Amino acid sequence: MSLPDLIHRPRRLRKNPTIRNMVRETSLSPSDFIYPVFVDETITEAVPVASMPGVFRIPLSDVGSITKKTASLGISGIILFGIPAKKDAVGSGGWDANGIVQKAIQEAKKASPESYVIADTCFCEYTDHGHCGVLDGHEVDNDATLANLQKEAISYAKAGIDMIAPSGMMDGMIAAIRTGLDSAGFKDLPIMSYAVKYASAYFGPFRDAADSTPSFGDRASYQMDPANSREAMREAMLDVEEGADILMVKPGLAYMDIIRTVKDATDLPMAVYNVSGEYAMVKAAAEKGWIDEKRVVLETMLSFKRAGADLILSYHALDVARWLNDA
Repeated sequence: MSLPDLIHRPRRLRKNPTIRNMVRETSLSPSDFIYPVFVDETITEAVPVASMPGVFRIPLSDVGSITKKTASLGISGIILFGIPAKKDAVGSGGWDANGIVQKAIQEAKKASPESYVIADTCFCEYTDHGHCGVLDGHEVDNDATLANLQKEAISYAKAGIDMIAPSGMMDGMIAAIRTGLDSAGFKDLPIMSYAVKYASAYFGPFRDAADSTPSFGDRASYQMDPANSREAMREAMLDVEEGADILMVKPGLAYMDIIRTVKDATDLPMAVYNVSGEYAMVKAAAEKGWIDEKRVVLETMLSFKRAGADLILSYHALDVARWLNDA
């Protein structure tokens, strides 16, 4: 059988590693990553998170060393989550000048001044009911929570934070925080908004790590319905209007379409959170020998970048940075 006179041969550009690298469209660098850090005020030694192999709650005394470690690997920065010794109905520990995150900020910046330190800005770790704000009955009072978010953000700013990252999906949270920061003299402090955060089953292990499981109900009344994509655009564009500097989609793996849609609609940098359930699934399968962990993780991270992410928050960040540095 004769072959056609002209065969298009894309395989020419896949023939060997050199040409594949020359034409590669998407790349990964350690500087693409932000490493989540859980700081627990109640412990003196690191405690493993059972549902997230390789992830630990750490005491305040370990914050400096983990910040130095991420910097040595070329990771851009860390994002802090605090577990306080005391909780209350409104999460007042979030704006305590001597709170666990405020102290962690100072320790991190002292140990590694060049590291970029971000504070997750919410109340689920600080409230005794585990919801992300002030309750009115069994509902989160949006506007009362906004006033507290202003106080929390200003407190983190005074402690020396490099970026605020509000994650509670309160209506108007970016405008409220921006107004509060500007009024307090922090006009240059950027905000990375968890702009599109879904009420996802992928968050399960995180609640073990951050001790933030709601004592009743769920967060579906303020986090987004996984069935919706048009709503994601509305949320993202409202945050753009209100002054967000970076937009985030969370989770990542099941929402690649949302990452791309939001990325195409705005010129702001895009972050994605590779969440605890995504991490735990990979770790569990790797421990069983069912997958090649390194290849699966790197492929997933490339996919986030290909979908439009500029920054990736991931519990895999330390391993990814080591693999990339050794390549």
